[in-house]
Amino acid sequence: MKILLADDEHTSRKILTRTLMEWDHEVMAVTNGTEVIRALSEEDAPALVILDWIMPVMDGLSACRFIRNMPKKNEYTYILILTGKTEKKDLLAAMDAGADDFLQKPFDKDQLRVRLRVAIRVLELQTSLIHKASYDMLTGLMNHGAILDQLNKELARSQREKKPVAVIVADLDHFKEINDTYGHQVGDSVLAEAARRMQSAIRCYDHLGRYGGEEFLIVLPGCSCADACRLANRVRNSIGFSPAQTSAGLVPFTISMGVASSWVLKNDSSSNIIHAADEALYVAKRNGRNRVEIASAELVIS
Repeated sequence: MKILLADDEHTSRKILTRTLMEWDHEVMAVTNGTEVIRALSEEDAPALVILDWIMPVMDGLSACRFIRNMPKKNEYTYILILTGKTEKKDLLAAMDAGADDFLQKPFDKDQLRVRLRVAIRVLELQTSLIHKASYDMLTGLMNHGAILDQLNKELARSQREKKPVAVIVADLDHFKEINDTYGHQVGDSVLAEAARRMQSAIRCYDHLGRYGGEEFLIVLPGCSCADACRLANRVRNSIGFSPAQTSAGLVPFTISMGVASSWVLKNDSSSNIIHAADEALYVAKRNGRNRVEIASAELVIS
């Protein structure tokens, strides 16, 4: 578990860091609440924070209140307040500030271990609930809301880093005929196989989600329009190279794809880039299916 530790006392911080590392935790140690806020603002920030109450610049309770008012992330930040204060009113003050638990200094190793176990269980449960709420049960891919969130994150990052983002809207060809001919159970098998093949064809840092029905959305960070087109054709070939093995036997299937890039479009909002890719997908359908078409700036909503 990655833990953010804030304690301005050198000896206390060193002992606690060593103890946590002995228990195989990864520790990021800072000396005040301001540094905590800065660390939590970074990507891949720790979900578990141990805050000393008394610190310079910003104390533990002030940092705790600030954390609870930070913009919501998918992950919950679990906060353990560490202090020499012993009165019940202090415990209530820590809880009122937004802390999840309270540990007195000097800390007892067994008590610390117990509190960490509780924290880890809470965070693991929260992660499990987020996964269930964010992923499609049939395909195992991100669902509609989750893939849109991912697109918005990548677009925001692309603006900071001045790099392109491309998207692919993909739709299985004649999927209604597959359902009508073989039944919905076989249709589900084809959807799951399509998801598996697409996932294996994209890059490890790309994002794939089930956008709705037999439609998929692929988010390609740092990808030019030309590169996105090449990747789309690789995905398309992975889908159509062989039939899906189902309970009804081998079922052939293909996919059509529309590609749009934030660098090509005049407006790179998520709604506009998806609209443009969707329009390109319609062109692919009209031009015979099982093909890739690229969006132009004219396809964006004015």
